[in-house]
Amino acid sequence: MDFASAARLLTARGWGLVAAGAAALLTAHIMGRRDALILGLFLLALPLLSALALRLVKPVFLVERTFSPATVETGVPARVMLSLRTPRPVRQSASMREGLPLRFGQSPVFRFPARFPDADGASTYEYQLRSARRGMFPIGPVTAEFTDLFGLSRRLHTLGATDPLVVSPAPQELPAASLGGPRGTEGSVSNPRRGSPSEDDVSTREYRAGDPMRRVHWAATARHGELMVRQEEPVTSPSATLLLDSRQSCFAGGLGTPLWTDPAAGNGLSTSESFEWAVTASVSAAAFLLDNGYSLHLLDAYARPGLGRSPSTPDPLQCDFSGAAGLQDIAEGLAALELEARPFERQADTGKAAVPGSVPAARFRGIRAVRGAHSAGTASPKGADPSPAENRRAFGSGLADTLAQRRRGPLVAVLGRLTADDAARLAPAADYATLACAVLVTDRLQEAGPALAVLHAAGWQAVAATPESDLARCWAAFASAAQPVTSSPGREDRP
Repeated sequence: MDFASAARLLTARGWGLVAAGAAALLTAHIMGRRDALILGLFLLALPLLSALALRLVKPVFLVERTFSPATVETGVPARVMLSLRTPRPVRQSASMREGLPLRFGQSPVFRFPARFPDADGASTYEYQLRSARRGMFPIGPVTAEFTDLFGLSRRLHTLGATDPLVVSPAPQELPAASLGGPRGTEGSVSNPRRGSPSEDDVSTREYRAGDPMRRVHWAATARHGELMVRQEEPVTSPSATLLLDSRQSCFAGGLGTPLWTDPAAGNGLSTSESFEWAVTASVSAAAFLLDNGYSLHLLDAYARPGLGRSPSTPDPLQCDFSGAAGLQDIAEGLAALELEARPFERQADTGKAAVPGSVPAARFRGIRAVRGAHSAGTASPKGADPSPAENRRAFGSGLADTLAQRRRGPLVAVLGRLTADDAARLAPAADYATLACAVLVTDRLQEAGPALAVLHAAGWQAVAATPESDLARCWAAFASAAQPVTSSPGREDRP
């Protein structure tokens, strides 16, 4: 124990008694007074015995911490409710300090027990946190400084554990546009529909035992000369695919060098300004598509579940999302998604064994371990036998296989700095979409020129953006490109 720690064993009052005891002992030695000796020993022993008692009796506390809402968007305050209760009464008071990352500023300090405890004896405290950056931030533990009944000694205790505050990226509002739905058998584009089936959704079949008579289609029965019943076909919602590239080689370097990698100073994620813009663009596109009735298939550059590497995702294997619940799952998964280093990219041509991408361990209590989704890509269709090297390439055959198995719909790709080879492998994916849109996020727009040329030649609607670009203007370019698909009959489509 160093001198500073020893000095904190006693309070100012305790050190005062020690000084008084030492003076009494000195007086007893000089004057030969026995009563001064007894007084000096008592004054010295009292603070030391108090400090010993605090170390022998460790308080037991139950700490509960809840966040409202459970997942908060960037820039929105989250209310934290901290509840402390002890199974046995504690007579001494304590000064409590909540543990917070440095980005949240000064930690809140409060006294235990509370002035007005709950009915069950718990002391409840409330405060707010706000973060301008996404991530999972460890909140806690509580550091308590207990003093004895006489205020002579003190002892620091760590109470409870940490709980993760999940801060998701906030989606931006995008201009209205219709990107088209899945093509039907005759090439027509179906619109998102909700509610009960209409007459167009009704076909007929032969009557079977047990069919209710209310479903008999009398007109068809008269034509066929036998009982025919209505058969309701399910109304399917249009499908869309969102592709998010999270390779470190595409977002690092230059002004986009990974930042905030120190857990004590930021969100602890390996990220960059350009990747943060890409994450915001992804959640905004997802919100737009889901709000317009699309079901969304989210993938990464290797055709794996797009959120499989994120420790904040509710389900690492989930690829399909729909409705408000799906948007909530996507936002929660994007909260802790970080850049991925792929050291085997250059080994793809040699056929060497792949090294699984590094996955951040579950940093906080209660976070699911991410298993299985790190190295397994989407399975190829029966009969296809792509090489292992091709499966390990970004935008390889696994992506084409996945898109080929799905209903045609819009494809939105949020990418980083692509090489011409990357763009050439991605280009054929436009054949599996009614409209293929891509945003290439880079630090310098000139860097995206070769990749944009390859994508444009393959039929992609592609634009380049920087971390300072306006996302709504980029999306407006896709909206104008989608106009021919959504034009009404009889209106001449624009070239």
